[in-house]
Amino acid sequence: MKAKARVADLRVMTEDQLDDEALKLKKEQFNLRFQRASGQLQDTARVRVVRRDLARVKTIAAQKSAAKKEG
Repeated sequence: MKAKARVADLRVMTEDQLDDEALKLKKEQFNLRFQRASGQLQDTARVRVVRRDLARVKTIAAQKSAAKKEG
């Protein structure tokens, strides 16, 4: 149920806000990878959540971009 609420929040964002969100998630993903490599990662499930959130943001951004080009 959380993912659906997250998607609803993302759909109301502008393209600039989505770009900012993607950048934030990429930074978090980098930090999580670094923590995992150094053995300091506590919440291993967070890696998967961040990766999927980033994919959601990119998908919605692409949909908005396509819709903008059509109409």
